[in-house]
Amino acid sequence: MSDYYEILGVSRECSETDLKKAYHKIALKNHPDKNKDNSEALEIFKKATEAYEILSNKEKRDRYDMYGNTDSNIGNINHMSIFESLF
Repeated sequence: MSDYYEILGVSRECSETDLKKAYHKIALKNHPDKNKDNSEALEIFKKATEAYEILSNKEKRDRYDMYGNTDSNIGNINHMSIFESLF
């Protein structure tokens, strides 16, 4: 499992604003609509969205910081709904 902070390029002490900006930048650059035939960009988008979903939720972030993982079912994340809710 990759480090969520590393995926988004932020420090563990980053603010929610910095977290959102970092995700926004990665998501726009690697969005599937802009990179239809680029599987690498899709993978980056998915990982960044997963990282943002965990780190933007205080309870999940606290659990991740404490244990290095969460008890949530990460495989069922709807990546597009998270992206769409930001814009």
